[in-house]
Amino acid sequence: MARKLDKSFILERLAQVPGKVGFYFKDLTTGEELGLNENEMFMAASVIKLPMFAAVAKLVAEGKASWEDRLIARNEERVPSCGALRFFEDEPSVRLKTLCGLMITISDNMATNMIMRHFGIETLNREFREIGLQDTHIERLLFDSAGDALGKQNKIVPREMGGLLERIYRHTFVDEATSRIVEDTLLDQQINHKIPGYLRGELEVAHKTGEDSGITNDVGVVYAKEPFVICFATNRTNVPEAERAMREITLALADIPAWEAE
Repeated sequence: MARKLDKSFILERLAQVPGKVGFYFKDLTTGEELGLNENEMFMAASVIKLPMFAAVAKLVAEGKASWEDRLIARNEERVPSCGALRFFEDEPSVRLKTLCGLMITISDNMATNMIMRHFGIETLNREFREIGLQDTHIERLLFDSAGDALGKQNKIVPREMGGLLERIYRHTFVDEATSRIVEDTLLDQQINHKIPGYLRGELEVAHKTGEDSGITNDVGVVYAKEPFVICFATNRTNVPEAERAMREITLALADIPAWEAE
C-alpha cells in the first residue's frame, strides 16, 4: 500500500519549530514531494561535509585524487568538538578515505579542515556546481573565528541536499561504485539522535547531521518499505524542540507505530 502523506501534520509540526525552518521530502517510490523553504540557503554546520565527501569521491573517480593519498594531521590544525584526530599526540599520516570516513561518521572537524585545505575551497565549490549544487557552498574553514566575524558562513539548500542523496541512493552519482562508497559511509553514521531517533534501529538511514549554536540539521535517506529522502535545516532555533520535530515527522513517514517513540 502506498504511503499516505499527511502534509497538514508535517507542515503544522514544522510551524511549531522556532526560527528559520527548511524541509524537503521525496518518496523515492512514487516521486511525491513536500517542501518548506526547501530552495532557501541555510547555515550548514556539519552538513556541509556531505557535499564535500561527494566532491572528493567524484575527484577520485576522475583520477584527480586517490583514496590512498595521505595528509598529515598537524598539531597546529587541531580544532575542538567532534572527532578523533584532535586526540592524537603525534602527527599521523592519514589516508584520504579514512579522513572522509571520520568526517562523515563521527563528524571529525579536524579531518574536514584538512580536506578543505588540501583541495581548496574554490575547487570544492566548483565541484559542488558540477554536481548540481548551485547555491550550496563553502565560505570558510570550520572554527575560523575571523571568517565568522566577517559573516562568512557555509550554506546548504535542503532540496539540493535531497537531490544529491537521491542520486547516491539510486547509484547514479558519478557511477555505481562511487555512489556505493558514499552510501556505505553514510550508512555507518554514528550520530543518530535526529532523523533515526525514534526508529529504534528498525530501518537503515544514510545521513549526515550538523549542529552549532541555534542550529540543528539532518539530511538523509530512510530505507523504509517505500524509501524516502528527508532533509531538515533549522537556524536560529530551539535545538531540542527542532530535533523532537525531526524525530516525530520521520517516524510518521516511516510507518512505524507511534507507541514506539519515547
